[in-house]
Amino acid sequence: MEKQQAENRLLDLLKRAAEEGLINSSQLSKGFTRIIDNIDDLSLDIPNARVIFQSIISKAASEGEIVEVSRFLESKNSSCLAELNAIFVKKLITLAMDRKNREKEMASVLLSSVCFPADDVVNSFVMLIEAADDTALDIPIVVEDLAMFLARAEVDEILTPQHMEEIGSQFFEPNSIGNKVVLMAKSLLKGRLSGERILRCWGGGGSSTNGWAIEDGKDKIRKLLEEFESGGDAKEAYRCIEELGMPFFHHEVVKKSLVIIIEKKNERLWGFLKECFSMGLITMYQMTKGFARVAESLDDLALDVPDAEKQFKVYVERAEAEGWLDSTFSFNRLGHPMENGFC
Repeated sequence: MEKQQAENRLLDLLKRAAEEGLINSSQLSKGFTRIIDNIDDLSLDIPNARVIFQSIISKAASEGEIVEVSRFLESKNSSCLAELNAIFVKKLITLAMDRKNREKEMASVLLSSVCFPADDVVNSFVMLIEAADDTALDIPIVVEDLAMFLARAEVDEILTPQHMEEIGSQFFEPNSIGNKVVLMAKSLLKGRLSGERILRCWGGGGSSTNGWAIEDGKDKIRKLLEEFESGGDAKEAYRCIEELGMPFFHHEVVKKSLVIIIEKKNERLWGFLKECFSMGLITMYQMTKGFARVAESLDDLALDVPDAEKQFKVYVERAEAEGWLDSTFSFNRLGHPMENGFC
């Protein structure tokens, strides 16, 4: 209990120092980075150091530093953090469920921003459901909250309906908490205008709020790409991407561009991506994440474009030749992305 209180006081101190301008975001990130670099040595004296550190990052996220935490997580694309993705998501959601709607909304936005591999998110929900009986002692509405987080993950395109089925298959007992969570999530997703209602479930009410930052960004990216594809000005498109102010979310530009390229054989958008990369507007890491997201959605894309996988392989080869993709990404013949770290 005393350790928990001390941890909270130290986090409050860091937050206050950041708010007062005594410590800037760069210094905070450097501090976290130094801990990451020394986590193995620290674990010799504190065996659960990694879990504790992941908890601290989760708490920092729940305090509202979404963009900074997202950038920090992106910068540490290492096996040290990758193996804890599921634990991170579990702790993030567990902390959020014990707080108000604002923190729940922030947790969903952060989860959408960092774009962990879907399998890791699936594992985190399995862990959350397995721990639900204990969680219910402190949070009586744990089933409702987990169902909403699960439904929100599908609306935010973090998970697919197939992932929902995968989670449900592990909790087949009719009266089990897992079965109740999955059935409730499916019910939430079936209603009229369900997507909009789920996006607003915790109070997201406009582009100026955290709740709609990601969704608003997706909509703007879709519109600017549609306009560019139909003959719009390239400079205007670059300017729009810069004005989004969401460099951690540029993988969405890559994903949506690739989907349009595959669906419509539009080489103009390939040139657009090439220019974005050469300008430094889209980084190698964001390119890699975008390609990985398309790889994960190839089965759905193939329903409309039968040769989607064949086309995608060609574009992967071209991207590798251009130097767009880092060494963490590879694509096997079955159409599944193989990447260490984030998606």
